[in-house]
Amino acid sequence: MKKIILPIAALLFSISAFTQTKSFLDIPYLETSAQVDTLVTPDKIYLNITIQEKDSKGKKSVEEQENKMALRFKSLGIDLDKQLVIKDLSSNFQKYFLRGKEVLKSKQYSLLVYSGKQAGNVLVALEQLDIANAYLEKTEYSKMDELELELKSRAVKKAKQKAVALTKPLGQSVGKAIHILDTSTPYYPRYNQAPRMEMKAMAMDEVVAEPLDIDFEKIKVETSVNIKFALSN
Repeated sequence: MKKIILPIAALLFSISAFTQTKSFLDIPYLETSAQVDTLVTPDKIYLNITIQEKDSKGKKSVEEQENKMALRFKSLGIDLDKQLVIKDLSSNFQKYFLRGKEVLKSKQYSLLVYSGKQAGNVLVALEQLDIANAYLEKTEYSKMDELELELKSRAVKKAKQKAVALTKPLGQSVGKAIHILDTSTPYYPRYNQAPRMEMKAMAMDEVVAEPLDIDFEKIKVETSVNIKFALSN
């Protein structure tokens, strides 16, 4: 007898669960989606800079060029402790192994600046120092998390407005949300794959042009939601 009761109990539980699920799906609802976007100016700009020893009789060491670069950056108001980091230090052993101490070194840095004008001033300074290997690495917006949350709230409000507009002519009312799906694509920093900018050394009598105060290309941020609202007459 016990062998029969247990399967029946399990069957009744399954039917009950199915009925509850089916009842949920049978609730009259309206499904809407909404998307909002905005443009923001990047306020974190990363420049990749490489210093190399000169393969010549009067070559300049990496350290000598590095010190000159640091002094110039300080004169531009750059905080070296917060804005400049070393990414890579390498030596060309394969090519110069048989030349004893004549091993050429290179050093790679990442410099953080906060505006297009400051980036332009840095590139002019590097050009004057005859440091030609520099390029834009990536751009970011520092308050991206807060912005994305704000856009999500706006998208939800927009979806609700659409639902009201669709049901008002029918004499129906929009109830609570019974299902919300965030269909947004996460934002990732924009990396620049452009080749390095080869900058020619300037003659001493050339006039140094002041870089224009122009912002970098704006970052487009968008978010989207899909919501099911319960309906009532």
